[in-house]
Amino acid sequence: MVRATELSASSKSLTVIAFVLAIAALYVGRTVFIPLALALVLSFLLTPFVVLLEKIHLGRVPSVLLIVTVSLVMIGMASWRATGQLVEIMDRLPDYKANLDTKIRSLHGSKASSLSKATATIQELNKELAVVPSQVSGHAPAKQQGTPYPIRPIPVEVAPPASSLIHDLGALLGPLSGPLETASIAIIFTMFMLVKREDLRNRVIRLAGRGRLSTMTQAFDDAGHRLSRFLLLQLLVNAAYGLSFGTGLYFVGVPHALLWGMVAAFLRFVPYAGTFVAAALPTAMAIAVFPGWRQAGMVFGLFVVLELIIANVVEPMLYGAHTGISSLAILVAAAFWATLWGPVGLILSTPLTVCLVVLGRYVPHLKFLEVVLGDEPALPPEQLFYQRLLAADQDEARSIAETHLKDHEVESLYESIIIPALKLAEQDFYIDALDDDTRKFILRSTGELIEDFGDRLTEDLPNASDDENDYRQHDRARLARSYSKISCIPLRAGSDELVAMMLAQLLRGHGFRAFEVRVRAMEDILKELSQQKPSIICVSCLPPFAAASARSLCKRLKGSFPHLQIIIGLWHQDGGVSAARERLGAGCPDLVTTTLSEVLAEVQRLTTREPAAELLAEKVPPQAKIASDTMFEHPARRV
Repeated sequence: MVRATELSASSKSLTVIAFVLAIAALYVGRTVFIPLALALVLSFLLTPFVVLLEKIHLGRVPSVLLIVTVSLVMIGMASWRATGQLVEIMDRLPDYKANLDTKIRSLHGSKASSLSKATATIQELNKELAVVPSQVSGHAPAKQQGTPYPIRPIPVEVAPPASSLIHDLGALLGPLSGPLETASIAIIFTMFMLVKREDLRNRVIRLAGRGRLSTMTQAFDDAGHRLSRFLLLQLLVNAAYGLSFGTGLYFVGVPHALLWGMVAAFLRFVPYAGTFVAAALPTAMAIAVFPGWRQAGMVFGLFVVLELIIANVVEPMLYGAHTGISSLAILVAAAFWATLWGPVGLILSTPLTVCLVVLGRYVPHLKFLEVVLGDEPALPPEQLFYQRLLAADQDEARSIAETHLKDHEVESLYESIIIPALKLAEQDFYIDALDDDTRKFILRSTGELIEDFGDRLTEDLPNASDDENDYRQHDRARLARSYSKISCIPLRAGSDELVAMMLAQLLRGHGFRAFEVRVRAMEDILKELSQQKPSIICVSCLPPFAAASARSLCKRLKGSFPHLQIIIGLWHQDGGVSAARERLGAGCPDLVTTTLSEVLAEVQRLTTREPAAELLAEKVPPQAKIASDTMFEHPARRV
């Protein structure tokens, strides 16, 4: 045990060290990793177009060259046009100075205000402090005789380095040399990834599959298609957003509307902050160009309308309301990649994080990525329900149940949330991880919820005051359900009683006459069953450690009531019905089930096959007995 703990601690330490080394490698090797990440995103984006050309028998290499060339031409034309408009804006900035000065003065308060006076005073003090007596003269310290002599500087010559073509080209391009170098490497990587995409896929599958080639192949194909579709749709949505924004700016009258539309489409790849920056730039232009504030307000209104439509209608319709990443993870990822790789990392943050989430979803060793970055609930509903009860938060536990009931029936709530939560509580109780007081609170709170939700299962049933025509409207199955008695017996006090209560509610909701038997001495249970005279007995058993007690109870019931049908529900037994039947043994119960739905199906089958005629004779009113007898007799005799 100690050895296992030491190995676990060592494994965690190695994971942390590997994580730190990976971050350091991403930062140190950003010259290579940035083009590689760009190429990865571009390859997922361009793969559908390459595949489309290959289907018309164009060939792999020509298809890649054509798609990459067309993409570069489109990007180059857009960049050239945007650069031209940006230079034109720079040239015309002095023309907007007078309008900006007027608006700035209109925003300032009166010159005689206290704030203006204080500001003027501070400015005067700053000017006085800036005037420092000259401490440095053009002469050296005087000689001993008191006559100064001038200082003669030593001439220094800097020899230029040897010229080269690459150095001269870099000096000519200036600040564009770095981005152009990164773009060139990214283009080369993209072309090789598109040409050799199957080979790269197979190598990744070999590294991640580890003997599960079929599952991993299907998973990676599905992940690749999903990721390509998401990136393509994101590109189309952002392009449509930029086109709509630019068109709206053109009709408002903002100069260089094409440039602002392209900037909006580009900045929308930056999570959250990008759209606001894209709206702020043309708004500032409208403030600088137009004398009033109306055009600036129209630009901001256009941004708000487009953002609401795109974010709440278009994106959910095309690729869902979310990217599969939690909102906090998007912000953290943006800060992380921007810190590592600068502006390029900020733009690539969302696509790269989507790639990591997809890897975490399909690669077992990277499952933590989906948990940390994904937007799926951190805990399943049943675990969250149990956790809130552990925290004594009954209100939130009820809220979880109510949320589930908005889209599901009460049976689904019992089956998928409450019973698994009770099973978790029993497991923790039997290993001493749950104290008795907390267990009692969980059982009491769950019982109150079950009583409240049981009211939603009520159904109109036939009663003794109905006349003969009313009874003729019910078929054989309905009559059998109405007059078949079913006793629900819990194996032990606590969780088994709650599940028996849920089962009885569901049976009554489906029209059966179900009764709950309280846990007490075996003789008292047998006596109560003798009084109820049920046709079916359902035993509720919640693992763990329920099989032996269930076998003993089943033998006692069989010995006392050999003609009754006994159904044992070993709820949510691992391995399903076959494992539950193997644990209980073949000779004791008539039927073994593991879910409430299975019990309902079996009871429905038994009561439909055997209409419980003796019970019908006891309970059906005299005026209705003729109808029921006629309904149950053979069709030939009825004629």
